[in-house]
Amino acid sequence: MNKSKILIVDDHPIVRQGISQLINQAPDLIVAGEADTPHKALKCLTSIDPDLVMVDISLGDCSGIELLKDLRIHHPKLPVLVLSMHSESLYAERVLRLGARGYIMKDQATDLLIQAIRQVLAGKVYLSPDMSSRMLDLLVDGRSEPCETPVQRLSNRELEVFELIGRGLGTREIAEQLSLSIKTVEAHRAHIKEKLNLQNSVELLQSATIWMQGENTAPGVLR
Repeated sequence: MNKSKILIVDDHPIVRQGISQLINQAPDLIVAGEADTPHKALKCLTSIDPDLVMVDISLGDCSGIELLKDLRIHHPKLPVLVLSMHSESLYAERVLRLGARGYIMKDQATDLLIQAIRQVLAGKVYLSPDMSSRMLDLLVDGRSEPCETPVQRLSNRELEVFELIGRGLGTREIAEQLSLSIKTVEAHRAHIKEKLNLQNSVELLQSATIWMQGENTAPGVLR
């Protein structure tokens, strides 16, 4: 049997190892390569020629969102499955709009991961049953989904900046990471504070840090 080749892009070695062991046990799948940054992932594509790329949204000081944008431009036919710790209610629709074919959270059962990979390889979209039903209801009703939390009001770029703030990066570092001017990053920070009803940079840093740690009690952010 010709096995489908998977490229795993995740910044945690233990996570990559665990996912690799799981995938390699499947008779029809094999991990052909691993990368911990978007740059390394793009380099791997030329040598590996994978059938599917599995991408984490958070890649250390980098953003998986930027990698999705690059993949959509340079490899539009390459199937991408996003595997993340972040709630699909916040990211699923965003990544689908950026060209990903599926979204699965890291706390899902291992058999669901294999199911998601096979479904995306078959040309279908994978979302959890709850998220699929939710998006179908919105489509049938012809309405836009109201924001459940202030974070959902952030644009993709603002969400990237918010995440990098939570990872401890300063304005200049964020500007270099996202290839933006310092003035543009400062503007994004101002918009984020306004949308999240935060009074100053200290509250912004605290909320971003708590959100990155996966807490659900960030004041003014997740409620």
